[in-house]
Amino acid sequence: MILAVASGKGGTGKTSVACALALALDRPLTFLDCDVEGANAHLFLRPEIRSREEVLVPYPNIDHSKCDVCGRCVEECHFGAMVRLGKKVKVMQNLCHGCGVCRLVCPRKAISMSGRPVGTVHQGTAGLMRFFCGELRTGEALSVPIIKSIKRENDDTVIIDCPPGTSCPAVESVEGSDFALLVTEPTPFGVHDLRGMIAVCRRLEVPCGVVINRSFGEDQDVESLCTTEGVPILLRIPFDRKVAEVYAKGGTLLEAMPDLVEPLRDMYLEIRGLRR
Repeated sequence: MILAVASGKGGTGKTSVACALALALDRPLTFLDCDVEGANAHLFLRPEIRSREEVLVPYPNIDHSKCDVCGRCVEECHFGAMVRLGKKVKVMQNLCHGCGVCRLVCPRKAISMSGRPVGTVHQGTAGLMRFFCGELRTGEALSVPIIKSIKRENDDTVIIDCPPGTSCPAVESVEGSDFALLVTEPTPFGVHDLRGMIAVCRRLEVPCGVVINRSFGEDQDVESLCTTEGVPILLRIPFDRKVAEVYAKGGTLLEAMPDLVEPLRDMYLEIRGLRR
């Protein structure tokens, strides 16, 4: 089963819950940290990194001896990455998505494609887990190709730590999952962004359930939204200062709340039951 752990906003404790679930299961599985712009699951799981692989995206190279500056590539580029400057066409590297349309429409066959590195995938092990983590290169904007590269990995049990929000990286991370576990907090912002994430799951046809983190007895707004949307609340994690104290020392959610092991295992079994 592929389980995506996602959230509509940052700071809800999504990575903490994903890592705690992986540790609580205590079985062979694959953990994918797809939050490539701010990956931090390694801080909790402490994997031994064994290999690294660059992720390349196609990039156009213009042979100016063949190019007659007709402008077809400029007209057809949907991302504004091709611009005509005097008697030359220039590629704006940070805008190019590597789609290759420019090469296809060039009447002079003046454009070829080569690979441009945008990030790295780190692979290792953490106990019984296979661990994969993506890292976007500084200054780059294309995180989706790195996420796609990470998601090539398969196993009987896969836990995906998704990027926060509802933008392209989050959508790519959740797409194709068997279930999405949405981590939220009982605040106005948490409820607002949870609504957006539920909408994303519905659009992707991925069933979802909710974990309320930092619950302090004022969960009515989350409960109301989940009732309206028909989304089950699978777990409530109480607000406890001890969690922050353990985090500050590099510890995990389970170290702060060891009693969560069984509820996390039960939640996983419930999710498997919901998928039948």
